[in-house]
Amino acid sequence: MSMDWSTLGAAFALYLVLEGVIPFLNPSVAQRAFKAMAETPERVLRFMGLASMIGGCVLLYAIRN
Repeated sequence: MSMDWSTLGAAFALYLVLEGVIPFLNPSVAQRAFKAMAETPERVLRFMGLASMIGGCVLLYAIRN
């Protein structure tokens, strides 16, 4: 199974669309979320990022196989 650049580009475009939904629909919620994230310790953010990457890889593997 190979993934070409257009598939990767489409996935990134979808990510950008989903990332913009909350700030577009409810900017005040997005501001509170960003403020809370800015106040979160770096260690916790790193763990959340790692967990998100692992979860995304597992989900991608499950969907593709």
